[in-house]
Formats: sequence, C-alpha cells, structure tokens
Amino acid sequence: QVRLVESGGGLVQAGDSLRLSCEASGGTFSRLAMAWFRRTPAKERDFVAAISWTGGSTSYADSVKGRFTISRDNAKNTVYLYMDSLQLEDTAVYYCAANLESAIPKKPSYYDVWGQGTQVTVSA
Repeated sequence: QVRLVESGGGLVQAGDSLRLSCEASGGTFSRLAMAWFRRTPAKERDFVAAISWTGGSTSYADSVKGRFTISRDNAKNTVYLYMDSLQLEDTAVYYCAANLESAIPKKPSYYDVWGQGTQVTVSA
C-alpha cells in the first residue's frame, strides 16, 4: 500500500519561495503519476500541479502557472512543489496525491492515495 508524507510547509511572507516535498513508500513510485492539490476554507481540494511517472509531462492550474514548478526524483521516491512569488491567496493546506493509473487528471476523484497535508501560510 502506497503511503505519502508531505513536508516543507510553513509561514512565509508574500513574494517568498518555498519548496514542498512528498515522499512515497510502500509501492512502485516510478509508476505513479503524482499531483499536488490545496484546500482552503472556501475551496475543497483545488488542483495545483501534476507530473507523469516519467516526469516528461506536467500540468498546472492557471493560478500557479509560471510561479510553481512540480518535479520528481524517482530515485528518492519524492515529488516536489517549488513555489515562487507566493501570494496571500496561496495560503492553504497542500496535499500530494498518487494516481495508480499513471494519468495526470485534474480532478481529485481520480487520485487513489493522499498524504496528510502540510500547511502553507503566506502573510503580507
């Protein structure tokens, strides 16, 4: 059974950068498509970014395109989300998720395994 553990969240100021990590265990990470979602009190699990199991394909929400970068290191069973130029509206709990079918859809219902989440708070 695949297990995901996020880390790297914290309190930052607007304009700062932050890198989230999500380490997988218990499965064949290199065959998993991975994604990041975020949740706020107003929105339930919005899509942020996704990456194919090879890393050759990525997808981003319009709101983060050009500021966030998703990447993966299959040797370390880890997917990353590098967040640059953080804005107040990026404040959320960030979750990583795995799709056992290898596709990179944007709907959370397509993802089979979720981490526990890590809080990112951006202050003015």
